[in-house]
Amino acid sequence: MAADRSEAMHEFLRGTDWRNAVVTPLPGDASTRRYFRVAQDSRAAMLMDQPQNAEAPPSPPNATTEQRQALGYNAVARLAGADCGRFIAIAEFLRAQGLSAPEIYAAAPADGFVLMESLDGDLYADFIPRNGNEAELYKSAIEVLAKLHSSNTPQNFHAAKPLHLYDETALLAEIDLLPQWLFPVALGRHATPDEITEHRALWHDALASVLSDSAVFVHRDYHAQNLIWLPQRNGVSRVGIIDFQDAVAGSAAYDLVSLLEDARRDVPPELHEAMVKHYIEVMYRFGTSIDEKRLRAAMAIMAAQRNAKIVGIFSRLHKRDGKPRYLDYLPRVWNYLNADLQHPALARLSTWYDRVIPRELRGKPQLETAGA
Repeated sequence: MAADRSEAMHEFLRGTDWRNAVVTPLPGDASTRRYFRVAQDSRAAMLMDQPQNAEAPPSPPNATTEQRQALGYNAVARLAGADCGRFIAIAEFLRAQGLSAPEIYAAAPADGFVLMESLDGDLYADFIPRNGNEAELYKSAIEVLAKLHSSNTPQNFHAAKPLHLYDETALLAEIDLLPQWLFPVALGRHATPDEITEHRALWHDALASVLSDSAVFVHRDYHAQNLIWLPQRNGVSRVGIIDFQDAVAGSAAYDLVSLLEDARRDVPPELHEAMVKHYIEVMYRFGTSIDEKRLRAAMAIMAAQRNAKIVGIFSRLHKRDGKPRYLDYLPRVWNYLNADLQHPALARLSTWYDRVIPRELRGKPQLETAGA
């Protein structure tokens, strides 16, 4: 950590009642954010450090597609970038719904520091393999989504932070990551302009049906690494929620498939199916009747979109950022994507993938030997 950034962090803490805290860095992830455990006396908290010049700017309210493109990928894809104010606004929105997002203790958004509650529990990804009742934890996570999906979707949070629409521009920008980054790694060449154009056109057609659905709050990375089990709490508050700063308004199917087609862990098929049924049942209890056929079609489309994006992102993390460990997840993600593409709504895309990216070149062993 740079000395000037460290001093800025301690200067921030000196302005709070955590001025004498012991600060310990925590392992990083794939982002530019850094996290620290903050301990003082018998209290503990979490400090987020988001350097304000580390990422391209996010999308301003009501920006046109052209304006978003001029600002860069974060604006195009509706990512929060270094906007700590968005994290704070969404945390307060989720807490107002009775959900367990961290309480914000102190913040200096312009400097990129947020001091927050350290949710006292275990990540789903850690708890389930040890002693967790997988079905119970996943049912609770599904009930959180049902609560959000049956509530009014906000257009704006406080502090002039809009809940951006997860629109076609954003979804296609994410799709473009696959030909841009996978092809050099898996195929040893760049995608041709014709391949990129055809890929986008096929996705434009496939996404039309989900883009016409009513939009709900979408966490965007709702999976076992971002959910914390809090058994001492009650109901939906037993699920701690983190890493939500990139939330958007989009398809109800998106967070369902983020949870059930987890890039980092296997979700048994029988649990996957039981959770889809549970979601439909809970939504009905909340007063919303779900068209199951339409939901399953939307899940296939959104799962395929998300998994194609992840293939691109993990290839980028390997090739551009020197993080080859993300290739370990690609066989699982490709298995999901291959299965997603079998839905009739994605038949033309399935044909494109089979023609352009042969199945024997999908997955980590081939990626490692492709001369990346």
